[in-house]
Amino acid sequence: MHIKKNIIQLLVVLCSCSISAQNITLLRQFNGRYDFTMIGNTLNPFENESAVSCFINTSSSAVLDLPETVQIEKAYLYWAGSGTGDITVALNNTDIVAERNFVNNFFNIPFFSCFADVTNLVQNNGNGSYLLSNLDLIDVISSYCSSGINFGGWAIVIVYKGDDLPVNQLNIYDGLESVYGQNPELIITINDLNVIDNQGAKIGFLAWEGDAALAVNETLQINGNIVSNPPLNPETNVFNGTNSFTGATDLYNMDLDFYNMEDFIQIGDTQAEIKLTSGQDFVMVNAIVTKLNSQLPDAVVAINQIEEGACFQHELQLRFTVINQNGTGVLPQNTPISLYINNVLSDVFYTNLELEVGESEVFNQIISVLTDINESFDVKLVVDDDGAGNSIITEIDENNNEANIDFQFTKNCLPVIPQLFTPSLDTNNTFYINGLRENFKDFELFIYNRYGNLIFKGNRKNPDWKGTYKGKKLPTATYFYTLYLHNEDEITYKGWVYLLK
Repeated sequence: MHIKKNIIQLLVVLCSCSISAQNITLLRQFNGRYDFTMIGNTLNPFENESAVSCFINTSSSAVLDLPETVQIEKAYLYWAGSGTGDITVALNNTDIVAERNFVNNFFNIPFFSCFADVTNLVQNNGNGSYLLSNLDLIDVISSYCSSGINFGGWAIVIVYKGDDLPVNQLNIYDGLESVYGQNPELIITINDLNVIDNQGAKIGFLAWEGDAALAVNETLQINGNIVSNPPLNPETNVFNGTNSFTGATDLYNMDLDFYNMEDFIQIGDTQAEIKLTSGQDFVMVNAIVTKLNSQLPDAVVAINQIEEGACFQHELQLRFTVINQNGTGVLPQNTPISLYINNVLSDVFYTNLELEVGESEVFNQIISVLTDINESFDVKLVVDDDGAGNSIITEIDENNNEANIDFQFTKNCLPVIPQLFTPSLDTNNTFYINGLRENFKDFELFIYNRYGNLIFKGNRKNPDWKGTYKGKKLPTATYFYTLYLHNEDEITYKGWVYLLK
């Protein structure tokens, strides 16, 4: 906005107040076949010069014209102006209330911006004319005219998707930061970028300014490179009341511009520095949108079902799904999925298919788990993990690769006690009770001869009975046992076993 030099000097003398603002930060990220556009219009009927009559409209319109092959994904409405704010407006005769507000006080002179998500409205209306109305600044605008800082306007940032679009990462940032003659440099660092390919990269700005006649050291730089879009946006006057999307030059006091930034970012970059300079003009940046070609997968694993298998087998029936959830590129075949039991590697599986964006593959696996029946254990799956904690593919999000669940075997599997064993043979040569040692850690086993004499006492610390007493082999005979499980039900077994030499 044009601000007369003598007025600024007077304000500096009379007031040491600083500008308050909201930093530009990430609002939303989109990954996929997306692109963006902006539509909007000013409420100023002419440049905001004090030499002309002070007047501002309460409504204006703009036209959305997207290809028929794309679909609207998101639409964000911003409106702004001089004063403390008008939080309720109408878009195509539908009342819109601000969801978020921004303020910027220039030497105690307030300016505002408001935000609302209007996705449903824009999706329902589609292409055509959009009328922003009821933005009423008439009562406050007169006090701004003498300084040439009277303005009002609106814009919609629209994200759309289509099968024929390249795979991109779109980031939308917003806030309200400013640059002007007494604060001639503004640096904004945008993060969360993922530059895989800089071909076709572009950046868009919603700024409130627009004086085409003022060009005092007014530049826009990206990573130290001055950008321009001549003849619409020359290097020394980038914010000059223009709309790069339509070629319009009468967007008084606001700019909807985009610039190619292929040559200003490098593959591997995760952030970019945006620098604005101005020797006189007061410029407020409200929203920034970046588009980067970014074909990366996003591997996610989810545990669908986990059940215990047959008694005494210590097996899990595990069903899980690997999803290329929010990716922009293919998740390759043979992507590893590592299984950890209590953080110890148990097995590694591999995807059998290439997974396009949004596709998934389901796995059904039987897992052996060496753990006590009464102890819980952690089951953890990590996709894109080679079993040594190493990732083998680059993803959009490297922090959503795990799924885990606590589990405990609960089946009431009682031991199976044999009635015969043969110590002289290579097999079945001990009194082995299936399911005893694995499932009942506190058991006690007592073996007696036919006279009632105790000849063996067993527990988990001792091996199975080999048919001996004090190291000597016992004769073929019937022996008697008492088995205390010492479980919750305090089950006790009494019976006999035949020892055959």
